[in-house]
Amino acid sequence: MAYFEWADDMVIDNGPIDKDHQILVRQVNELHTATSEGRGHEVVGRLLDELIRDTVEHIRREEQEMARMGYPRLVQHKQGHDQFVADLQGLQRKFEGGSSTVASQLSTVLRDWLSLHIRRYDKDMRQFTQQQSRSRAPA
Repeated sequence: MAYFEWADDMVIDNGPIDKDHQILVRQVNELHTATSEGRGHEVVGRLLDELIRDTVEHIRREEQEMARMGYPRLVQHKQGHDQFVADLQGLQRKFEGGSSTVASQLSTVLRDWLSLHIRRYDKDMRQFTQQQSRSRAPA
């Protein structure tokens, strides 16, 4: 059984945003499996590199979409994104400094990000998009 399961309440766009989030779910599960098998330290460096690269690209796309649709809470949403990237970079520095607890810390950060950010803040963006679509629909 996976550490973190993709769920219907995480669906945002049935498109590129969800695909990016599903990659993050896969990465969380890969880290958890490796940690459970005592290999967390072996995979954490590569996963951090992937996570930072993939997250920065995902955030760029998501924020462009928010700006395009006039999402009113873009600034606050961006602050959450910036903090997440800073957290990942901080963990990368710890790992490079030899910390042995980075795998478990990263697992917690990713689980919380998936649970809270996607289910709360990205859902708000989805609701805004749906409202915009309804208000433009012909009567």
